[in-house]
Amino acid sequence: MTFLRTLGAIFLAWTNSVAAAIVGGLERVVSPRVVRLVEEESDVFRVEATDRSGAVPQQVRLRDGVLSAPDLAPILKGSRIEIILQPKRVLFRPLELPSRAADFLDGIVRAQIDRLTPWTINEAVFGCSSPVATGGDSITTIVAVTTRKIAAAYVHAVSSFHPAAVAICANIAEHDAGRVKLFEQSSRGHLDVVRLGRVLLVALAATAMATVVSLAVSAYMVDDLAAQEDELARQVAQRRAAIRAGGAGESSPTAALERRKHETPSNVIVLDALSRVLPDHTYVTELHVQGGRIQVSGITGDAPSLISLIEQSRHFTRATFYAPTTRAASDSGDRFHIEASIQPNNVPNP
Repeated sequence: MTFLRTLGAIFLAWTNSVAAAIVGGLERVVSPRVVRLVEEESDVFRVEATDRSGAVPQQVRLRDGVLSAPDLAPILKGSRIEIILQPKRVLFRPLELPSRAADFLDGIVRAQIDRLTPWTINEAVFGCSSPVATGGDSITTIVAVTTRKIAAAYVHAVSSFHPAAVAICANIAEHDAGRVKLFEQSSRGHLDVVRLGRVLLVALAATAMATVVSLAVSAYMVDDLAAQEDELARQVAQRRAAIRAGGAGESSPTAALERRKHETPSNVIVLDALSRVLPDHTYVTELHVQGGRIQVSGITGDAPSLISLIEQSRHFTRATFYAPTTRAASDSGDRFHIEASIQPNNVPNP
């Protein structure tokens, strides 16, 4: 359980850091409009807006924790509101430190806030001016502190306008230190770091679950395909063994092919045998081989002798005229039409 809690804390810290980086990058790319509320009198603020496209009231007043001014909502909604308090609401304390402490200024002040102010760190919000070298090996900074209750009251007063962020600031110009930020709160909107971190954590968990399911399905499919491959290999091996075992029998595929080879007449051998038996005065004009029969048409000087010549060949039997023998005036001999049966002996004449 301790290991799981540690792992969860690591993932939560990682997602929060990624969310903070995303929010920071988006805020740099899409910066909201800045509206400053500068306190001139007690609870009376001068309005300063960087975007003057709309009507901006000159002053707003805070009464009973509510800001009052005409058409204030369109100006403050989605904006970054900076509330600059009067110096009387802020406690200023100069602090001298070694120069090496410049990089750890916030942590040092946080650790000493109860010594510098009448409040504890849980009761106060603070900001520090840029450190100034005072000679030698020391620096001086101005610490501006006010109570968290005061800051929360101003944040609550503008939260109903749904700003992008609210910052509480203080001018310390009398100390020649400019303006410092005491407190800042981002709105819980689309760019909220905590909510975005939770979304990233859920997305990470969903991705991990999808990966586990995908691996399980892949392993199952690999096993199933391997089983199918083994089954096909077994069937192929059985088929090959059956072919080899039946190779010597009369019903084997090899024997059937051999029988077909010898029982089916070869056209080349038929043509060769016919050319050997026909005399030189005979000319073939048509030749048809179909199934086990051959039909020959042509012109010859002695048509009746062709029947005996064809039957003398061991490749032909039952030779006969299938059409009358004729002679035309333009022909040099008789026009014959003979058919015969073919003996399937696929060995050419010697």
